[in-house]
Amino acid sequence: MTDLAIEATGLVKRYGNARTGRTALAGLDLAVERGQVFGFLGPNGAGKTTTIRLLLDLLRPTAGSLRVLGADPRDSPKTRGRVGYLAGDFRIDGRQTGHEALTYLGDLRGGVPAARITELAERLDLDLGRRIGTLSKGNRQKIGVVQAFMHRPELLILDEPTSGLDPFLQQRFVELVQEADGNGQTVFMSSHVLSEVQRTCRRVGIIRDGELVTVADVEKLRRSAHRTIEITFASEIDTAVFDRLPGLQNVTVTGTPDGGRVLRAILTGSPDTLVKTAARFEVTGLLAEEPELEEIFFTFYGHGSHTNGTKGPAS
Repeated sequence: MTDLAIEATGLVKRYGNARTGRTALAGLDLAVERGQVFGFLGPNGAGKTTTIRLLLDLLRPTAGSLRVLGADPRDSPKTRGRVGYLAGDFRIDGRQTGHEALTYLGDLRGGVPAARITELAERLDLDLGRRIGTLSKGNRQKIGVVQAFMHRPELLILDEPTSGLDPFLQQRFVELVQEADGNGQTVFMSSHVLSEVQRTCRRVGIIRDGELVTVADVEKLRRSAHRTIEITFASEIDTAVFDRLPGLQNVTVTGTPDGGRVLRAILTGSPDTLVKTAARFEVTGLLAEEPELEEIFFTFYGHGSHTNGTKGPAS
């Protein structure tokens, strides 16, 4: 059995004819290991939803190969029962109650205990007795969350899953993803809510114009990203020694009313050399601002910029 839950090689998807059509995926290579929570990031139009529809066999590729849970999605209908899917705008027959819809979907998946459905509904504060057509968008999305998670699928494919959920319910969703991770399930999640990606995903892939820009561990991305550094010294310092430090950029030094100095800079990589150099002088304050995943994401899209030494650089 392959250790990959998702494997795409040279995946191409074009819409329309070769002359006037649009290329959504341009030779995408992607590998997601089993038991991994993988974040799939990119702006609208980058190719995220097209990739997900190919994974679900809702679209067929123009070229390339794709395997989901070890099988070609086109040739293995049984694989679909091992997958949970949630779109950002979940839609289902509005004439049914939530209980009726979820029971029916559970039966299609081989039977889901009623207690499991009730448990998830209670955690999301969802009234299963109301007809779906009378529910708000947020409550319809809760139905979608329940149907995706209730059968504990081997692979969860989530496309902007918390659309319409308030912050409290986004937290409940994060807990469900973390539980799935603990159970050894694989989660492939596209999201614009980068804070929830940062809290749930071990690895992320950033897609741009139908191609992967990078795939990396979330913590590795953060460690290699730019940190805003501010060090306060009791008195004069030799600024030149900091100017020569590797990985330190945009160094500025200003005075304080009590005769001290404040050094501000942007640090890339390990802070070890900076800390040892600062220790030559009397340090009275130290502030290191850890980069958020959102800032790292925009760095890959050339939107980052230094502003008085407070933002990460474009690259």
